[in-house]
Amino acid sequence: MSLSLFDTFKNIIVLDTETSGLSFKEDEIIELAMLRVQNSPAGYTIAEEFDELIRLSDGKELPQKIIELTGITPFMLATQGRGKQEVCRELERFFSVEKPLVVAYNAQFDMCFLYFFLKKYGDPTVLRNIKMLDAMAVYKDRRAFPHKLCNAIEEYNVDAVNSHRAIDDTKAAFKLLLKMAEEKDDLIRYINLFGYSPKYGVSGPRFSSVTYVPHGFEPGIPLYEKKDY
Repeated sequence: MSLSLFDTFKNIIVLDTETSGLSFKEDEIIELAMLRVQNSPAGYTIAEEFDELIRLSDGKELPQKIIELTGITPFMLATQGRGKQEVCRELERFFSVEKPLVVAYNAQFDMCFLYFFLKKYGDPTVLRNIKMLDAMAVYKDRRAFPHKLCNAIEEYNVDAVNSHRAIDDTKAAFKLLLKMAEEKDDLIRYINLFGYSPKYGVSGPRFSSVTYVPHGFEPGIPLYEKKDY
């Protein structure tokens, strides 16, 4: 199928990060994957794929629970990981293409990590005015709790695995996006619209270009209609 999002955007960049923890300021990205997708007569084509491990900063350690969750080890990061400045240049290049839309599952998490990553090692202005879509916000509007990527994959019968490796989760998120668009083609209304838990609030800093709306655990009124209340 062909996404109607391509009526507005020339490039859809689906991304995912694996990190050493949950703190945007203190922890680090240890793996970054990106798919740059374009429209084609067949529906879509992956124009470019990026998947790299990133070396930890000197003195940083990788928690055992992260090793167990992702299968990424300190040895892998030390021997296969790329430098942070080098990865930032690739990230900036991806985001500088013509008419991009950035898509992630739980985009607030990934984009906060990317902002602090770019602020320290690259150029964070590349995120200025960027258009974003949080696939998890769409899923929360359509299905009841729980709302992890693995739940969405199962619910939509997506031919993919949630491996906690960035490239696998990126490909799964794009396949999920296609399934959700086929079910109801309203994805354009979620651009720069993020939901958050009324109990815990917005996690991390708010992006000035994003509208934040309280999101419950059960489907109901779409998030894009709530924002007008």
